[in-house]
Amino acid sequence: MTDGDWKQVQREIMCRDIPERTTPLAEAGKEFIYLSLWSRPGLDRRDRRWVTMACCAAADVPGASGAHVYAALESGDITIDEMLEFSLQFAVYCGWPRATSLEAVIMEQWRRIHEERGELAPPFTSLANETLGTNDSEERTARGSAKFNEVHLAPAPAPDTPYRHAGILNFVFGHVWQRPGLSRRDRRLITIPCVGASDAPMPIISHVTSALHSGDITKEEMDEVVLQFAAYYGFAKAEVLENAVEAAWASRPR
Repeated sequence: MTDGDWKQVQREIMCRDIPERTTPLAEAGKEFIYLSLWSRPGLDRRDRRWVTMACCAAADVPGASGAHVYAALESGDITIDEMLEFSLQFAVYCGWPRATSLEAVIMEQWRRIHEERGELAPPFTSLANETLGTNDSEERTARGSAKFNEVHLAPAPAPDTPYRHAGILNFVFGHVWQRPGLSRRDRRLITIPCVGASDAPMPIISHVTSALHSGDITKEEMDEVVLQFAAYYGFAKAEVLENAVEAAWASRPR
């Protein structure tokens, strides 16, 4: 490995040069992060960006979040509308306070990119109230139940608690998973690292299992998701995610 090798890859991923350090962590990162992880064939760069940004935002590290949001936008891998949709999906699975911080980072990096180009950042797309979906509560809950079944490949829960009725059926699956701004696969790639970071056993199992059993994410791709997660959130929590992947794969319909 030469300095030129890892620096070239680093520039392609991060869209800028980063200060060089000679600590053990930095030296290991050159080999593992830049010359191995991001170059592996199992996931494309856009998919790896979703996992990485979810990990950095879940860890509540604004510097790392900003660097990866900047790179995703500057490279054109992810559009600003997709990025703003990402913050909503993230809010559902990692909470509103951290999603508020994430959206502030997105806005800051959007302005930075355009300032570097010598131009004003264009305004965000104006959203019509029609994009919020139906106001009919019964229809919305029914749509939420159907979408829950589609996403989780399992019957929806009964609407017998505020969490299930107003939260899960009406909002999360009655609205968020219905939104057109991201594909179902994109939403899975954001959600899985979020639930992994949150140490949520039931959501980990349900989201990993449904992603694999639906075919939205292949076993090879899921193994790469786990490795990307390990690099950006930690190997100990990645082991929990990997165990869920192996159990889900073993139980797949034959």
